[in-house]
Amino acid sequence: MPVFVALLRAVNVGGTGKLPMSDLAALCERAGFEGVRTYIASGNVVFRSAGSEAGVKAALESALLAYAGKPVGVLVRDAAEMAGVAAGNPFPDADPSRTVSIFLDEPPPPGALAQVTGRDGEELRLGAREIYVHYGAGMGRSRLRIPAAEHGTARNMNTVARLALMAGEI
Repeated sequence: MPVFVALLRAVNVGGTGKLPMSDLAALCERAGFEGVRTYIASGNVVFRSAGSEAGVKAALESALLAYAGKPVGVLVRDAAEMAGVAAGNPFPDADPSRTVSIFLDEPPPPGALAQVTGRDGEELRLGAREIYVHYGAGMGRSRLRIPAAEHGTARNMNTVARLALMAGEI
């Protein structure tokens, strides 16, 4: 049975979108997912499902809508894709806590990097369905705006590596 990693958008960030990870795990189990494991409180969950990526995404978004009363965005990768995101980090020598992968549903458009504004030393590279960003000076003061990433969700490379490892263990 395939293993998936689901990444929720805007969960437990800056005091918004409160969702205890125990509730997320229970939602996933009720949706029929197996071997459910969450990782840190920012909306990361790994599980097995016989469904497709699109089916898993739809089932989880529907369960989250019923739970939260509003839409919660979900990005999904299978175990091999998550391992590929970790291995494909174009900034392997950079601090992994200052390097993120912004996960997207679709491949970034060809002109995605040309539309970026507010750059001040950040480095960006396109992935398969991700945009990698290295925030050399940290994210706290960055004014970087990436229009192509508007509906994506970011995870630092420490989290990406841990999720890839968890997905490989299930």
